[in-house]
Amino acid sequence: MTGHRFDPTILREYDIRGIVGETLHDTDARALGRAYAKILIDSGGRSVAVGRDGRLSSPALEAALVEGLTMSGVDVARVGLGPTPMLYFAGHTLGVDGALMVTGSHNPASHNGFKLMLGKKSMYGDDIKRLGIIAAAGDFVSGKGTVETRLVKDVYIGRLLKDFAGVRKLRVAWDAGNGATGEVLQAVTARLPGEHVLLNAVIDGRFPAHHPDPTEPENLIQIQSIIKSSSCDFGIAFDGDGDRIGVVDGEGNILWGDQLLTILAREVIAAQPGARIIADVKASQVLFDEIARMGGKPLMWRTGHSLIKSKMAETRAPLAGEMSGHIFYADRYYGYDDALYAAIRLLSLLSSTDESLASMRRKLPVVVNTPEIRIPCADTRKFAVIDEVKTRLQRAGAKISNIDGVRVSDRQGGWWLLRASNTQAVLVARAEASDPAGLDRLMAELTEQLKQSGVEMPPAHA
Repeated sequence: MTGHRFDPTILREYDIRGIVGETLHDTDARALGRAYAKILIDSGGRSVAVGRDGRLSSPALEAALVEGLTMSGVDVARVGLGPTPMLYFAGHTLGVDGALMVTGSHNPASHNGFKLMLGKKSMYGDDIKRLGIIAAAGDFVSGKGTVETRLVKDVYIGRLLKDFAGVRKLRVAWDAGNGATGEVLQAVTARLPGEHVLLNAVIDGRFPAHHPDPTEPENLIQIQSIIKSSSCDFGIAFDGDGDRIGVVDGEGNILWGDQLLTILAREVIAAQPGARIIADVKASQVLFDEIARMGGKPLMWRTGHSLIKSKMAETRAPLAGEMSGHIFYADRYYGYDDALYAAIRLLSLLSSTDESLASMRRKLPVVVNTPEIRIPCADTRKFAVIDEVKTRLQRAGAKISNIDGVRVSDRQGGWWLLRASNTQAVLVARAEASDPAGLDRLMAELTEQLKQSGVEMPPAHA
């Protein structure tokens, strides 16, 4: 049987992602359906749910994907247009054996891709590499699967609203960013108490208002302006497919992923004393210290939504989060990253107290830190650099964590992190200290370690 070769750049660690018409084509979607079907059938499965986001290229890619699945003997439940978490919800509730989402996530309009589940677990790492091997070998199976439409949007909306238990009416700004959350967001806010100001709620795969990534400050300027002009209590923004959240308080200040997770953890730890809360290695030490102070058990883990979800299942943690805005609730929910559900839980928490989100943010210990620094480094070199740095630090007796790259702690409570990106030819760095002088010292240490491995810190951070 004739094989198919994917462009090597599109098979990523956590998903499949490329530029439509350049590295990603309808033929790739069809071949993906066939390769995935092989893995599914070999594991004893026969049925999948398929969804798509609002990108202009998604309908054609979804059609080709479904064709590849059905010609391999897989039965497909089409759930239609909506956010990625709605597809995850279908995967957990429709009795299917897997789920595939056509989405470019938070990337530009010219990009698209796929997020995959096998059973109720994410496919990532070696499983995604295996798809490429199967396709290249043409190791497909043949059959005749069925297709049916199984719209789950109304049931999903009802499930989102189920865990809202607030009392105080709030004024909230919401920015769907013209992404896939738009229709669901309109329906949810229509049934919530309080006043709701919706921005960019019309799904438009061109993303005319701004780039659909709420972790970049420039993409939150519009909602910050609306919060001020409309006297909103706070604001919530979503990425292109609704699995990442951005939050802005009533004073216009952005809450980063670790700050948001710290606040959300209050409710969970109060209900489950000793609860394990997971955060990725890029999170502030403030988060880990605050979790412990509140009576929880903090766990630092590797960056990557698939890796976090797997660790949650392993440790039975009720809550987890990443700096990138992925928030994962297993407390009363399914353990996957759903920004709409996280928003409902935040709204419920805030409307159950007289304290504002801005006040909660101000009470967090103050530290100074860098943004995420991306340092060019060849794919063939980046992991070796991490090993070299780790070896030197171990010889020097430094206090390090090496669960994901190298995170180095000092005696003053500061730290710096260096890890290799799983998806790009870069090293990723971040540092945090109690004061600017401490941050300068840590950055000098990091820069020197890079220099010893022949890597130059970008001028803006040197």
